[in-house]
Amino acid sequence: MGRLYLVATPIGNLDDMTLRALHVLESVPLIAAEDTRHTLKLLTHFGLQRPLISLHAHNEARQLETILARLQHHDVALVSDAGTPALSDPGVRLVSAAVRAGYPVVPIPGPSAVLAALVSSGLPTNQFTFLGFLPRKRGELERVLREAGEAKRTFVFFESPHRLLKTLAIMASVLGPRSLVVAREITKLHEEFVRGTSATLLTHFEQAPPRGELTVVVAGSDWKS
Repeated sequence: MGRLYLVATPIGNLDDMTLRALHVLESVPLIAAEDTRHTLKLLTHFGLQRPLISLHAHNEARQLETILARLQHHDVALVSDAGTPALSDPGVRLVSAAVRAGYPVVPIPGPSAVLAALVSSGLPTNQFTFLGFLPRKRGELERVLREAGEAKRTFVFFESPHRLLKTLAIMASVLGPRSLVVAREITKLHEEFVRGTSATLLTHFEQAPPRGELTVVVAGSDWKS
């Protein structure tokens, strides 16, 4: 019986690749990757050559049986394009199916944009909620932000550069002057943490349009800076 390894990969800086992750990727007979082209570049950088199979949001359902069949006799590693797989990334259905089928699921911890942004934010970390990517429709977005903002816990979400201004404007309206941090390009050359309120960050990013990968950390309802 094989094991399903969940291998975290760098979110920017390749030096964040762990020795254990490299050992697993070097030894498994098959790697299930969100984007095989992206993963091939990663493997090539570290001098590894392993068979790859595509597993992304649009083919996960039909790839399950193929990968589960491989798990009957061989180990399989699951990776996403960056960070920890199956966290707001493809792989959740595979992990659930592997658990139901009785295959061991082994996490190989490593880089995570969520945790890196959270612990660097200066906001409470003892309890937090991760929202993934927020809804696109304005009504649903307002509802999610209002519900998250009513809780005392810090909350974290991913946002794209072209939607950040809209989200900050809605947050200013729904949550008021709430402390938050926009973490940009974590571990990369232009890493930046911009701190303030929804209104002040909206002004900042109107003048300096955001680029790259964004993770937003927002204070809970009772946080006093």
